Amino acid sequence: MNKLLFFARLKDIVNADQLELDMVGKTVKEVKAELAQQYSDLPLESVMTAINEEFAFDDDIIEENDVIAFIPPVSGG
Repeated sequence: MNKLLFFARLKDIVNADQLELDMVGKTVKEVKAELAQQYSDLPLESVMTAINEEFAFDDDIIEENDVIAFIPPVSGG
């Protein structure tokens, strides 16, 4: 199982700050695609992804117990 964390407006779209899903063996890109099917308003193309608190790339593979965080761009002044 994996914990998926959502921040800022992403958690409003998902209606939760975290989900527990089995994503083992999938790439970050595949995880994003699966989430996009469930939450069509989720802007995953513009978010940063981290695995276990380290920035991740679309081709990184998810392993058992990995924590995957989706971090939207920060704006403000």
